[in-house]
Amino acid sequence: MHRLTRRQFLQLSGAAAAGLALLGAGCAPSTGGTGRRTPPDPIDGQAYLAVARGGDPAAITEAAIAALGGIERFVKPGDDVIIKPNTCVNYRTPEYAATTNPTVVATLVTLCQGAGAGRVRVMDTPFPGITPESAYAESGIEEAVKAVGGEMEVMSPVKFVKTAIPDGLDITEWEVYQDVLDANVLINVPIAKHHSLATLSLGGKNLLGVITDPNKMHQNLGQRVADLVSLVRPTLTVVDAVRILTAHGPTGGSLNDVKPMDTIIASHDIVAADAYAATLFGRTGADIAYVQAAANMGLGTLDLDGMNVEEVVV
Repeated sequence: MHRLTRRQFLQLSGAAAAGLALLGAGCAPSTGGTGRRTPPDPIDGQAYLAVARGGDPAAITEAAIAALGGIERFVKPGDDVIIKPNTCVNYRTPEYAATTNPTVVATLVTLCQGAGAGRVRVMDTPFPGITPESAYAESGIEEAVKAVGGEMEVMSPVKFVKTAIPDGLDITEWEVYQDVLDANVLINVPIAKHHSLATLSLGGKNLLGVITDPNKMHQNLGQRVADLVSLVRPTLTVVDAVRILTAHGPTGGSLNDVKPMDTIIASHDIVAADAYAATLFGRTGADIAYVQAAANMGLGTLDLDGMNVEEVVV
């Protein structure tokens, strides 16, 4: 019997592993990996963008997702799902509209679980100097998510890896949280609020919580946020407009600046979702530099009049 040398054995083992990997890739679910998720387009009359209004945050979240064709359009059995809210500070409770509504986040967790997701994690990076644990707790999101069996994750520093941004026009690489890119599904859940630099903080701006050194993005903010969107590509954007912050954002501090809107906006198209959310402030998507820049890059559409918008009152 011919005996293989160690080098021959390793070469054969490597070839076999590569073959198995190729076979596996043919049946494995699509994942982010390099951030190349492709949000699913609507079919069979599904709404391109859904707007739900009513006094119950859970009910309007469910109604908005149902109008898009149901969570099953976005989440398949076994999927690894990450939900990205805004938990930027640890000194504002939910009524101040600086952080995402806890009930909205928990409802999305429940919907994903019902669709058979293999894992559902909720995560964000707060402002520098603030611990995620304290921000999660003060926002009310941790309690709400754990109450429905969801998982809060503190984003590990070792998982932020320098990543190429192939379509970036201003930035071509940045340190990005790799799990966000590798997850099958990323649900982006910003709260709609005023922002002193960006005019409004919406879906695109919310993605700064998945990178390192977000303050450096403020140089040419509009294009840099759009460049980041081109990499991360959320599967679904759900804008929390239950209560919006109309001034002194992004952290607020006065209830006089908070306006109840009792509204949820949802779409696979982050640009469209942000453009509609801007109208709640008397603005258009074109008024927000990063929304316009993302549209210019072909990452979504600003044309609200030309799309199927389904409005639901619950």
